[in-house]
Amino acid sequence: MAATQFFGERIKRNEDPRLLTGQALFTDDVNLPNMLHVAFHRSPYAHGRILSIDVSAAAEKEGVVAVYTAESLGDYWQHGPLLVPPPPVEGIVFNQRTQVPLAKDKVRYVGEPIVMVVATSRYVAEDAAEEVWVDIEPLTAVTDLEAALKPDTPQVHEDVETNICAHVVQTKGSGRDFASVRQQAALLLERRFYYDHGTAAAMENRGIVADWDRRAQRLTIWDTTQAPVFIRNGMAAFLGLSENQVRVIAPFIGGGFGPKIMMFYSEEMLIPWAAMQLNRPVKWIEDRAENFVATTQERDQIHDVQAAFDENGRILGIHDTFYHDAGAYAPYGLTVPLNSQCTLLGPYDVPCYYSEFTAVFTNKPIVTPYRGAGRQHGVFVMERLLDLAARQLGLDRTEIRRRNFIPPTAFPYNNEIIYQDFAPLVYDSGNYEPVLDQAKRLIGYDDFFQTVQPQARAEGRHVGLGIVAYVEGTGIGPYEGARVQVQANGRVSVATGIGTQGQGHYTVFAQVVADQVGVGVTDVDVVTGDTDQFHWGAGTFASRGAVVAGNAINEAAKDVRRKILKLASEQLEAAEEDLELGEGRVWVRGVPETAVSLGSLAQAANPMRGAVKPGAEPGLESSNYFGPEYGATAAGIHAMIVEVDPDTLNVYIQKYVVVHDCGRVINPLILEGQIQGGVAQGIGNAFYEKLAFDSDGQLLTGSFMDYLLPTALEVPPIVVGHEETPSPLNPLGTKGSGEAGAIPTGPLFAQAVEDALGHPTLEILEIPLSPGRLWELVQS
Repeated sequence: MAATQFFGERIKRNEDPRLLTGQALFTDDVNLPNMLHVAFHRSPYAHGRILSIDVSAAAEKEGVVAVYTAESLGDYWQHGPLLVPPPPVEGIVFNQRTQVPLAKDKVRYVGEPIVMVVATSRYVAEDAAEEVWVDIEPLTAVTDLEAALKPDTPQVHEDVETNICAHVVQTKGSGRDFASVRQQAALLLERRFYYDHGTAAAMENRGIVADWDRRAQRLTIWDTTQAPVFIRNGMAAFLGLSENQVRVIAPFIGGGFGPKIMMFYSEEMLIPWAAMQLNRPVKWIEDRAENFVATTQERDQIHDVQAAFDENGRILGIHDTFYHDAGAYAPYGLTVPLNSQCTLLGPYDVPCYYSEFTAVFTNKPIVTPYRGAGRQHGVFVMERLLDLAARQLGLDRTEIRRRNFIPPTAFPYNNEIIYQDFAPLVYDSGNYEPVLDQAKRLIGYDDFFQTVQPQARAEGRHVGLGIVAYVEGTGIGPYEGARVQVQANGRVSVATGIGTQGQGHYTVFAQVVADQVGVGVTDVDVVTGDTDQFHWGAGTFASRGAVVAGNAINEAAKDVRRKILKLASEQLEAAEEDLELGEGRVWVRGVPETAVSLGSLAQAANPMRGAVKPGAEPGLESSNYFGPEYGATAAGIHAMIVEVDPDTLNVYIQKYVVVHDCGRVINPLILEGQIQGGVAQGIGNAFYEKLAFDSDGQLLTGSFMDYLLPTALEVPPIVVGHEETPSPLNPLGTKGSGEAGAIPTGPLFAQAVEDALGHPTLEILEIPLSPGRLWELVQS
């Protein structure tokens, strides 16, 4: 039996002392002797034909070591891989177009790299990049989603007619016969919804350092990637090396959020190649101006929706046709629009569903998942439809949701469509009413409408309340692995292939191991994101770390526990079931003076003399893997009280509540931090942030002077509540939570602001909002 219990405890993060004292290693901290630095000459046009490139002035500049164009790369110039193939959906159309290291013949978005300059300092490289002359014939930019599909619109890719990246139709129930569902409806809603462009704006921009050791024939790469194993495998293939010749280290990373798993960015392909060509370490760190155009983005969709309800507010069916902006290339396949298509169904029993989307190539930066990864769009549409239906049917907004919730007896619940992991969209478990009830209690729902709001209105103040629901598919495959080892000093090491970008892995993984192996959480050393320490894994994305890596670590730790007890029973001459394990020791129950330390057992398991018994393994260690059949579905409710200034239409958040069900919680403190960070990003996405492009594809909000982020003044204290419905799909019963805070903020803002302003005809059908845009909506 275990003498400790850390799972579920509010334990402070093991990694924080290093971070807070400046001892943590980030990519930009890597400085090697004789290092070179890189700058890029990027396209100033969104769409244009390259007529000529003159690099002579740049090449002659003192301190410049090399200048590379697409022609310089020779056979190394190639299209990047398609990371996610199209799903197995009948009748799908998919035109695969992926990015290239440096533009050749044509540029397709502002910021696309054309020339790479390598110099002795970043300053010299930047100056030299300014000396590069690229003659570009401007072409008409394709920036409007719907206009992109017209026959006379220029083509982003000459061989893709009407700029269609993909076309997918999925249905549930009698979705293809929505006309008959319409006829049965007591209420039919028809609306168009907009969700505009945004960026992750991570605190740390992207960066990469590469060092080629010619004598050892070994390449070491430090990369701000969320998927170090994939980068190692890909770079080995690109460069003609074996995987054992490439080591990728993803050190501490200042925010990932999805864009840092794009493979492969031009810089990721070029920096290691240049290091090998020049036999010197090479470094590139993205600046903020580059980040706005060179790092992938997300969000832009337009939905045309019909929704049928009966007289009691029950959903009869939904028909959704939407357009998705894929940007200039689509290396991530259809992950984002598929998530939108699937997440729209929410926690609701929708008997009839028709969903059709068209992904469109435009002359904008590449679109890939960003925290939420398309789920925001689907949740926005569904939650707004329920708000509008409640208003027209005279129902309480929480009651209409309650009437449509999937009952707990219906799980596992099959939605009959294909999810992003290509498995059927099956919700493994859930119990939504207790989550709603707790959220209403924490926000003070009844008191607000009975007392707070009437009193505020009597004083001339405009206060409103919003409350919305969502589900989040988490913990998808393919797999993760881990190695757990007891060392001779009694400490326990854990190595896993995923990286970390602030999720608290060093602590939650230690908690899982500590319970199994019988040590303290601070006695567990966790290593993530180093392909020399653990060779296999997929990466940190899609709210999967605690589910997939956590269960792999748990299984490996259980194996080690069995080895500990077996060896200790031999040394103590006692049955395994009579042993206690805790505080780094093993003893016979009731006889603590018999205790032997884990360190001494580890030494005994690796004898310097004598033979290892047949069938036994030296050392107290084990490696294990976990791959889920399909994802674990988390769910939650967000509620918010706002006050709107009637003169400026500024929105002030007075209270914010999140109640989340992510199965069994490993560390509530870290979970709450994840949710609070997600809410902060969600508030920005909903009310402050917008990447605005003009008709020529030029970004108009390319700095933090124009692209607004919420500060600590705009993000209120957030009350977090927990409900636990363990997932039956994994031994720990966990579900993911990394994106939960960011997903439902759009409809939450829309509902709360509508309620505050009290205009009977005001309908907010777009995100992001702003005081200026609110004024326009109110006037109209």
